[in-house]
Amino acid sequence: MWANYHTHSNYCDGKSTFDQHIEKAKQLHLKALGFSSHAPVPFDCAWCMKANRLDDYLSSIQNIKAHTHSIEIYSGLEIDFIPEIIGPRQFSNRLDYTIGSIHFVDRYENGKHWEIDGPHAGFLDGLEKIFQNDYQKAFTRYFELTREMIQKDCPTVIGHLDKMKIQNEGNKFFSESETWYQQQVKETISVIAKTNAIVEVNTRGIYQKKSDTTYPSPWILELLLKANIPITLSSDAHHADDLVNQFEDSARLLGEIGFKKIHILYHGEWKPFNFSEKGIEF
Repeated sequence: MWANYHTHSNYCDGKSTFDQHIEKAKQLHLKALGFSSHAPVPFDCAWCMKANRLDDYLSSIQNIKAHTHSIEIYSGLEIDFIPEIIGPRQFSNRLDYTIGSIHFVDRYENGKHWEIDGPHAGFLDGLEKIFQNDYQKAFTRYFELTREMIQKDCPTVIGHLDKMKIQNEGNKFFSESETWYQQQVKETISVIAKTNAIVEVNTRGIYQKKSDTTYPSPWILELLLKANIPITLSSDAHHADDLVNQFEDSARLLGEIGFKKIHILYHGEWKPFNFSEKGIEF
């Protein structure tokens, strides 16, 4: 049995409806399911929920909660952190949990926000025009924003901690073993360790073939374990068929690294549960 709290429906860029997610979750014997569509942002964004749909999104989840008894249902949002513009706290009082993520890093001269996990051509454009092709400065800024989110507007769950690495396929710009990059990660983990935040182990990059490893990478997971930072396993499912995609292999990896527990929102509280590659031991 599994649980998953990072899912996207057709309220944002997800391909499945709530009902389709729930039906698949029942087939997979999930014990808990959280909906976490991309929160609205105050500028044009093709993959975010429109602001005028938020109330319906939340009321629909409440209705599902009232009529679904075989699976625990939770309301969440994946919320971008952009300083002085948006962050998890803006929505947290209406939700069961928040996922805080960095998808935008700084802006172009015309004010447009630079999306760092979209098509590579767009990444290269921003890298040139905003950071003058200084990849170290750009990736450092990504982690600076992550730390600022954690310190100033900490979410329940920190989303895909190192997702910007998808733009570094084949070590195009650098190796993750380089000192400057590892130092950015270590500084970020040090900040997380001072909070109650949970770090998600996100499998989407693997099944989308955008990354050979989870977000975050295995060496970062080792650091999280040493820092005693709680984790949860997520698939970032944009389609119901991906609700537990790569969970078995990722759980096996976590066990090999030394993790004994995965944190799960169950009976209204985040708690540690034993797990194996076969699932969570409820």
